[in-house]
Amino acid sequence: MEKFTTLKSKAIPLDIENVDTDQIIPARFLKATDRKGFGDNLFRDWRYNKDGSVNPDFVLNDARYSGKILVAGDNFGCGSSREHAAWAITDFGFKVVVSSFFADIFKGNALNNGLLPVQVSKAFLSDLQSCIVSHPETELIVDLENQTISVKDADLSEDFEIDAYKKTCMINGYDDIDYLLSKKEKIEAFENAASN
Repeated sequence: MEKFTTLKSKAIPLDIENVDTDQIIPARFLKATDRKGFGDNLFRDWRYNKDGSVNPDFVLNDARYSGKILVAGDNFGCGSSREHAAWAITDFGFKVVVSSFFADIFKGNALNNGLLPVQVSKAFLSDLQSCIVSHPETELIVDLENQTISVKDADLSEDFEIDAYKKTCMINGYDDIDYLLSKKEKIEAFENAASN
């Protein structure tokens, strides 16, 4: 995984509540086991019309918005436990998803795949959405080390929580195996001490 410390980016406002994993990546696209290419079908049924043409009314197709941060509505990632949802979001290019609530399994899958789920209050989320919609060039700053999310050049900021272990992994670019390997000397020292 890539190391994550601070991200400064514009954001895309997806002001829809209860977005489930089947909406993020429809089941018919889950045949592949390689993580690459899932971004092509992120929000497939919203991004495209039934005839395959681009839906100009969907926010990901709106040229005013861009960036590596998806600012979603409440209860993001509910539904099935498919890890492919996190794969699709990261493959599309997002590094952060902001919501006022994440389904637990989605949150775990996101963190395991280098996607930072930033949970904020409903009031702060509403303020972010309004700010981005009215000023698409708005930049957000996500500071993982200090666990803050803020709007650049504005008095709008909030702290967020993250599991300490997952924070360490994201800052260092570790998956679970990398983390264990980083402790190899300590593990060997413990085993040597225990065997004496």
